[in-house]
Order: sequence, then structure tokens, then C-alpha cells
Amino acid sequence: MIMQSFLYRFIRTRLAPGLLWLCLALAAQAEEPGILVLGDSISAAYGMSLEEGWVALLARQLEQYRVINASISGETSEGALRRLPQLLQQHAPRWVIIELGGNDGLRGYPIDRFRNNLEAMVSLSRESGASVILLPMEIPPNYGARYTRDFRDSFVQVAQQADVWIAPFILDGIATSPSLMQADGIHPAVEAQPMMLENVLPAILQALEAS
Repeated sequence: MIMQSFLYRFIRTRLAPGLLWLCLALAAQAEEPGILVLGDSISAAYGMSLEEGWVALLARQLEQYRVINASISGETSEGALRRLPQLLQQHAPRWVIIELGGNDGLRGYPIDRFRNNLEAMVSLSRESGASVILLPMEIPPNYGARYTRDFRDSFVQVAQQADVWIAPFILDGIATSPSLMQADGIHPAVEAQPMMLENVLPAILQALEAS
């Protein structure tokens, strides 16, 4: 009897406030419109802490939103497509920012399959009720003029056909500047992260205001 009384007081005075706090926190989080960023190493802050990456900088700019960074270094459009349904179910975002393609292009992935993956991710996102913002990627010209052109055009074609937002190239003015790139020449340095945000923020804000 004494033990039961003790447990009752413990649950009422210790666990109940904690559970109440948890419920309130979850409710507040649910009220914040979510932005899911689905990307590769460019958005996963490769070579630095996540807090230094452009997505974390975006989250600080958009404090009224819940920014979920679901980016993985080395991610491809095929891998992201497999992960997307669970991410949509788990986070129920209002917007999905897709920053993918670099690893597909560097591996010479077939353009039609890459485009199909982009289209599928856009469709899944929209079916879940989310608006989509595409962040186009570019690859070096040594893959051939035709492949490079078709790769670049894939983003524009998907955006036009699906009527979704498309932002400027996130590495514009950065990818060709060695001082803003890491030693591998592929990944942007810490110093480049604010510039990356500047490149895409106006388009993101316009999409958020319009949706």
C-alpha cells in the first residue's frame, strides 16, 4: 500500500509534468510549417559541422519554420526516392526542397532515369500535400556537351512540367573559385555556405510566400 502511494505521488509530481511538457512541445512543433531538405553532401555540410552548413543558416533565417535536414553525403536520386515516402510520413512537411543530382551526374547515371526519379519525388511530395522547390545542380563539362546539357535541362523540364519552383544554381560563383572550395575541388568550404544561402534564399522565400 505504501509502495502504491509512493508510485502515485511520483507519477503525479514527476512524470506528469514531464509528459505535459512533451505534449506541449510536440503540439508546438506540429503547428510550425515544416520544410524538408532532401539533398546530398552539398546540403549535408560535408567536411564541417551541420551547424555551419547552408541548411542550418536557412533554419536561422526562417525561425518560424521547422527545417528538417534529411540530406546524406553520397546520396543519389534513386536512394532519396526510396527514403522519401517515410520522410513525408514522419515529418509531414509543407515544403520539400530537393537538392540532388550531383552524384548521379558524376557517375554518368542515365539521364532518363535521373529525370524519372526527380519526377517521382516531385509527385510523391505533392501527393502528400507539400509544395516543391528544386535546387538544380551542374556537373563539369568533361562528361561531354550532350550529357552536360541534358543533365542541366532535366531540372528545368521537371519544374516546368510539374509546375514547381526552381531556384538558381546554389554553387553559382562558388564552384569555379578554388578559395571557396575544399581541397577536393568538389565540396564548398565553410566560407561558401553564406553565399550558397544567398544564391537560393530569394527563390525559397518567394515560394514560401506564394504557397
